[in-house]
Amino acid sequence: WCLILRASVCFLSDSMSNVNMEATNILPILKKKLAFLSGGKDRRSGLILTIPLSSDQTSMEELSATLDYLLSIPSEKCKARGFTVIVDGRKSQWNIVKTVVLMLQNVIPAEVSLVCVVKPDEFWDKKVTHFCFWKEKDRLGFEVILVSANKLTRYIEPCQLTDDFGGSLDYDHSDWLNKRLVFEKFTKESTSLLDELSIINEGDKSKWLFIPLSAGHELLSELQQRRFNGSEGGGGGQGGEEELLAQPQVMKLLDSLREQYTRYQELCRQRNKRTQLDEIHAKVMQVVTWLQGPGSELLKTQQAIGDSMRAAQALQQKHEEIESQHSEWFAVYVELNQQIAALLSTGEEEEVAELKALQQQLSDVCYRQAAQLESRQNVLQAAQGFHSTTQELSQQLDGLLGMLCADVAPADGASIQQNLKLLEEKLQTVEAGLASVRQKGALVLEQMCSQPSWSLEETESPPGDPQDNVQQIQSVMEEMQLRKQRCEDMVDVRRLKMLQMVQLFKCEEDALQAVEWLGELLDALLKTHVRLGDDSQETRTMLDKHRKFVDVAQSTYDYGRQLLQATVVLCQSLRCTTRSSGDTLPRLNRVWKQFSVSAEERQQRLELALNFHTAAERVFQQEFVEAESLDEVDSSGKTLLDRLTTPIIFPDGSEQYFGSPSDTAAAAEGVRERLLLVEERRLQLQEATESSPLQLIGKRQNKQ
Repeated sequence: WCLILRASVCFLSDSMSNVNMEATNILPILKKKLAFLSGGKDRRSGLILTIPLSSDQTSMEELSATLDYLLSIPSEKCKARGFTVIVDGRKSQWNIVKTVVLMLQNVIPAEVSLVCVVKPDEFWDKKVTHFCFWKEKDRLGFEVILVSANKLTRYIEPCQLTDDFGGSLDYDHSDWLNKRLVFEKFTKESTSLLDELSIINEGDKSKWLFIPLSAGHELLSELQQRRFNGSEGGGGGQGGEEELLAQPQVMKLLDSLREQYTRYQELCRQRNKRTQLDEIHAKVMQVVTWLQGPGSELLKTQQAIGDSMRAAQALQQKHEEIESQHSEWFAVYVELNQQIAALLSTGEEEEVAELKALQQQLSDVCYRQAAQLESRQNVLQAAQGFHSTTQELSQQLDGLLGMLCADVAPADGASIQQNLKLLEEKLQTVEAGLASVRQKGALVLEQMCSQPSWSLEETESPPGDPQDNVQQIQSVMEEMQLRKQRCEDMVDVRRLKMLQMVQLFKCEEDALQAVEWLGELLDALLKTHVRLGDDSQETRTMLDKHRKFVDVAQSTYDYGRQLLQATVVLCQSLRCTTRSSGDTLPRLNRVWKQFSVSAEERQQRLELALNFHTAAERVFQQEFVEAESLDEVDSSGKTLLDRLTTPIIFPDGSEQYFGSPSDTAAAAEGVRERLLLVEERRLQLQEATESSPLQLIGKRQNKQ
């Protein structure tokens, strides 16, 4: 490619108007390779034009067209150096060669300095040919020589010849033609692109804004890489930079393209920025208009807090729908804010001021609307909490009221205590619920008071005035307080009643316990209080214990009576007539009467025993005993024995003995032993009476 450039190195005159032909117009002819510029130069730095004649008949018209195209490529400066034309006639006839040489006179007479006709191995008639060209030299205007291929190097350096003539210069006609087509296409399209860019930049016609530049960019990229084969070095080192006129022309065209394209880009950037600003302004106004219009109206119509949990939930659902509509516009706000931030970093002072004003306006409106949404959400959440707590408290009050209205018919005191405990727990729960309602109500009021105000320009109050909501909250709290107070009063009454019932059951239980205790005392009296003592001292002690025993029984009986009297009073207060305590009093009286009879009998027996032992001991202690004393002891002893065998007759007619028969026998045995001793004393007295009275008197004196 570098060597081929040297054949077209002097292309394009100082102006693009010299290019009158295009390769695409004669592309089939050019593909035949009737003539070509290989890029080689002669010793005068003139270009070498090669015409390879073939054995086929050559069309002079096609050859002429080919030569016209090839000669249109070099500049006038290159043409002035002259051409060396190599006519390869090794495969052609002499008359064709002659015709071609004469054609050169008509096509490029002034530019041809030397024509080298390469003769074939079968030599033509030398005289004829040489004489002919020598004769026509002045008329032709250039020198024509016949030379064999191996001697062509006498006139041209081998490095400037192609391998067809034994040289080392590389040349690929197909590659050259393809590159030529690319170049011409680039030149044509870039020129057109420059004209269009000029129209855009100078005429300010917006319809050209979107002209396709991809083809021009691709050609620019390819030319910059190749420099149209000039910047990669010249073949053979024969061409100087001053001869490579193609490079300045290409660079000039590239610079023009860059300059115009840069201006175009700047214009597009300014227009795009203006368009962006207009679009952003329109979108900002769209967002602001909706938020201040329909969005605000939606919020203004939703100021109520509902009168129940269900109503509050419905309002919450409606608010979520409103939030969903706002979210779409907030998403647009976020996108616009990002776009504005990106433009602020690259905008000019005037644009920055405009963008900041738009950004501030958009942010103010969005944040104000977001604050309204958040405040409304907080109010609804607080209202739901308030209604939920109020509903729960109402259910608790209903449960407490139901418990208070139900009849109290517990089976025992433990059940009453359990019910009383449950009642107190429910009351505490209600008190805690009321405190929670007050707290939640205060929170709702606080949230409503902290709501951002609407524009001062608005004079009409929106539906659901906050004052109505405040009155509603306060009314609900007052109602709950009144219901709680009524229940609390009823709880006080029920508590007193239940405490009285507890006391009633306690009195009944204690009265029953007194009956049991008294029964146990009676049982102990009858079963264990049998002995009468072996002497007067022991009997006297037993009599004292018996009196104390009776006193205990008396206290137990009195305690039971008092308890039963208290139950009567409590029953009257509680208005309960059918109570089990009605059977307790008869039982208590019955046991007490049995105990009284038994205790009286026991006391009489102890007193008889005491008299018996006292009289017996006195008899035993006296030296002289009257018969009457002995009779008295004997009589009291027999009376006591008879009393031991007598049963106790209770008021109901039933009979009961003290102790077991063995216990009674043991007590009677002690009495009988004493009676035997008294009998012995009686015998002694009888014996003494039979003795002399004097002895008896003496004994008395001695004893005194």
